[in-house]
Amino acid sequence: MRKLLITSLTVAAIALAATTVRDAPAAPIVVPPDPSAFDAQTLVSNVCSQCHGATGVSICRLFPNLAGQLPVYIETELKLFRQHGRSDSGARTFMWGIARGLTDEQIKGVARQFSSQPPVRGMVSSNPALAGQGKLLYENGAKERDVLACIVCHGHDGEGVNTNPRVAGQPRDYLVTAMLQFRSRLRESKLMQHVTQKLTDNEIAALVEYVSTK
Repeated sequence: MRKLLITSLTVAAIALAATTVRDAPAAPIVVPPDPSAFDAQTLVSNVCSQCHGATGVSICRLFPNLAGQLPVYIETELKLFRQHGRSDSGARTFMWGIARGLTDEQIKGVARQFSSQPPVRGMVSSNPALAGQGKLLYENGAKERDVLACIVCHGHDGEGVNTNPRVAGQPRDYLVTAMLQFRSRLRESKLMQHVTQKLTDNEIAALVEYVSTK
């Protein structure tokens, strides 16, 4: 019970941080003056690496790992950023400016660069009971509350399915923040908004704890 309480408080703290970032004025973005002059490798080395690391392993727990991510998902998200199709705080503060001048060819190249990197592997949970709860929810959902099993869209091991992203190997803080943003409709996705609005803070914490082992 004490571990669940601590986890719930952690979720609440991250939610507060996400709201603070959302309400803060957008920070200036350093964007190449002529992005079309950069090939994909140069973009990754000079721009993307500042947050996501040169090999796609994030330098901050609030930014997603892109190593081993599905290329179609990276392409889709970059195009959404380019057309302002995502309006969560991270998108507005960082990615709108960075993606605004990217061509389709550059986007494909960046996606190819990151997806070809070895994915980050999960770690053994320090809270097996909580991870066990997350496993049940991930694999079975909660039919009585119309909560779809995560495995349907994200795969048995969190590897991603079709255009749905790889969630395995993502930083815990990033996953929690993303789910809270979906729940509060700060991030667009009708399916994820529907699912997360039916989850408690402890259920989100349990799912993240389980996914972090993949």
